[in-house]
Amino acid sequence: MELLRRVHEAALRLVLLLSPRGAASATEPKPRASEVLTQHLLQRRLPHWTSFCVPYSAVHNDQFGLSHFNWEVQGANYHVLRTGCFPFIKYHCSKAPWQDLDRQDQFFTALKVINLGIPTLLYGLGSLLFARVTETVHTSYGPITVYFLNKEDEGAMY
Repeated sequence: MELLRRVHEAALRLVLLLSPRGAASATEPKPRASEVLTQHLLQRRLPHWTSFCVPYSAVHNDQFGLSHFNWEVQGANYHVLRTGCFPFIKYHCSKAPWQDLDRQDQFFTALKVINLGIPTLLYGLGSLLFARVTETVHTSYGPITVYFLNKEDEGAMY
């Protein structure tokens, strides 16, 4: 997994450097993706669920290799489905009791590897076209814009 992470980071750096804003983005300090996830959940006052995209160029991807996992924020546990869908990292979070998600995490990760990441790339490109709702998440490194495919109703259960 470590080799795959290094290859992924190198490819991502190359693609981001070739982008119009890439050179500046590569040298800026960035928050960890996990900090953006936590701060988003806190800003939303620990919602029942949320689903959003974070640009790869805005964060340090410290959750590489995690596809389905528990994430605790101030005593609230979330089941998080996470995937890299270039140019975004996509999160779907549902508040739920802690559960052993290791097998599901391994299954989803294996699916992404078997499919060579093609479906997730297409999902990311589709998100570029349709993610028009934004929100600013405040981090220790400054504001980060996250994107939504749908406007979420505050307090909605689904």
